[in-house]
Amino acid sequence: MSIFAGIEAGGSKFVCAVGKISSNKDKVEIKDKIIIPTTTPDETIPQAINFFQSIHSSTPLKAIGIATFGPVDLNTSSPHYGYITTPPKPGWKHYNFVGTIKEAFQIPIGFDTDVNGSAIGEYRWGAAKNLDTFIYVTVGTGIGAGGMSQGKPMHGLIHPEMGHMFIPYDSNKDNFLGVCPFHGNCLEGLASGPSIQKRWNVKTASDLPSDHPAWDLEADYLASAFANCILILSPQKIIVGGGVMKRKEIFEKIRVKTQTLLSGYIKHEKLLNNIDSFIVPPALGDDAGIFGAIALAEQAFKKSYP
Repeated sequence: MSIFAGIEAGGSKFVCAVGKISSNKDKVEIKDKIIIPTTTPDETIPQAINFFQSIHSSTPLKAIGIATFGPVDLNTSSPHYGYITTPPKPGWKHYNFVGTIKEAFQIPIGFDTDVNGSAIGEYRWGAAKNLDTFIYVTVGTGIGAGGMSQGKPMHGLIHPEMGHMFIPYDSNKDNFLGVCPFHGNCLEGLASGPSIQKRWNVKTASDLPSDHPAWDLEADYLASAFANCILILSPQKIIVGGGVMKRKEIFEKIRVKTQTLLSGYIKHEKLLNNIDSFIVPPALGDDAGIFGAIALAEQAFKKSYP
């Protein structure tokens, strides 16, 4: 039995799981899973290692995939490959994530961003099946975006940081200055979960009723971002997950506003008449990231043992 392990490392929690990919590759069966709070590396990582070691001792793991918050170093020729580099989360700066896991388990390690991991999961088993160019966006504690281009995860100078794009901002309409510690009123600063909480003085975004003006403002900002992504990347689909997007009615607002911003310029049926199937929630729901991490493990194993 080929058992692969995955770590979906988020800013608030680590999801660690082991799973079996079916012989025809069409599904993943999760065998065991735990959720660990993301505190400091010294507290969080040993718990993840102990979980995997308890399984590895009786059923050897083939490989481990890591899909993590970042920024991260994805350049395999870099001396800092596998590091979380300069994240806003305290305690994780210049953390050697891959090296630490590799030291504990002498098996192949796959590594990518959390949003690219979710994109890979949706590509293999979810809403992006049979597509080769699409983006995955998560709107929650932060805003991250990744995806695939021509069937390959989006990498480059480092990796996409679309969550920090600069979007139209009118202080007469919204005098909130934003929460991003780097840019203030970038997309993440204006439209992430913490920005909603701070702007409207609520504990969580879900505390706001459906008719609250927060949702129209949120849709304005996300539609601006998605229109830019459509014009720059020409994705075949935009998949949007994360805690803020649990409020399903916001999807319709975003779709309408995105069409309005594009003004019919992109003459494609998907955008003109079928946008409900273009801007969509993840088919895998909250499992997109951990499924993607397991897919990263499988890829790493195949690369090591072609």
